[in-house]
Formats: sequence, C-alpha cells, structure tokens
Amino acid sequence: MVGKRDKRQEAERVLDVDASMQGSLVFKDPVNLRINGRFEGTLDTKGSLMIGENASVDADISGDSVVIAGRVNGNIRASKELKLIAPAHVVGELSTPILSVAEGAVIDGMVRMVTKKDPEFPGSLRSTMTPEELSKYLEIEVNMILDWVNSGKLPGIRDGNAWRFERNKIDEWVAAGKIK
Repeated sequence: MVGKRDKRQEAERVLDVDASMQGSLVFKDPVNLRINGRFEGTLDTKGSLMIGENASVDADISGDSVVIAGRVNGNIRASKELKLIAPAHVVGELSTPILSVAEGAVIDGMVRMVTKKDPEFPGSLRSTMTPEELSKYLEIEVNMILDWVNSGKLPGIRDGNAWRFERNKIDEWVAAGKIK
C-alpha cells in the first residue's frame, strides 16, 4: 500500500505550465515541472524539469534532471543529468555530470562536464556571479547592487576592479531578509 501512496504523491507534484510567464520559479522540494509555453527569468528546481518541444525559455536554469526539446536561451546547470532531444536548440553554458544529445538537437555555447570532486557539484548555476548576472538573478538594477556592495550592505568579493558574488551567500542574505 505504501508504494501506491508514494506514486500518487509523486504524481501530485507535477506542475505543467502551458502559458507565458515571467519571473523566478524556485522549488525547494522535488517536483516534476513541464514548461510548454514561454518563460523568462530564472528556474531553480529540484526533481525533474522538462522543456517541451513548443516551449521558448529565456532563463538561467538549475535543476537535478533536465530534459529539453524546445528553445532555451540561458545557462543550464543540471546536478544529475541533462538531455537534449530533437528539435532542442540551446544557447548558453551547460554544466552537468551526464549529457545526452540526440541527433537534431543543437547546442550553441560551452559545455562543462562536472564530477563529484568539482567544487560546483551539485551546486547552483555557478558558484559566483558578476554584478550583471546578480542583477538579473535578483531582478534589481545593477547600480543598486553596486551601491549596496560598495557600502557593505551586500556580501561580495573584490576581484581586481570588479565585484563577484557567491550565489550561496546571496541566497543566505536574501533569506535573512536583508534585501530592501
């Protein structure tokens, strides 16, 4: 009987998006997410993510298992595996320990195969972000980010004349309610 309940709970965690959406979607618990429409922003999922054949996504994506059949413009970080099936067209940086690319799928960008020994595994899209990347991630103007980091309100790392931001520290900062 426990097996049936587990399957039913897993089935209840399916979210099928067939609309035009914009923003940040973050799932802390595993979910089976399917996007069939248009999406802009950031996707941070646990579980599996499927970008359907008719989907158009302009977002940085972080997930466990990611399958893409549609168009994606953005960086993709899959901690378990990434599969591209025809007619997928991906523009961006890909980072995953396992990559499957079917005939007819297109990658326009860089691929980085990671291992468990890699410092980014199974982390987020990247361990650090530029001010511009952080601006998109937080949906805040770059000038505001630079003001905050220069005044010590925002955690950042000085890299020569530029700033870098560790995603895990930014997430902790946001969770602590320090964003205002």
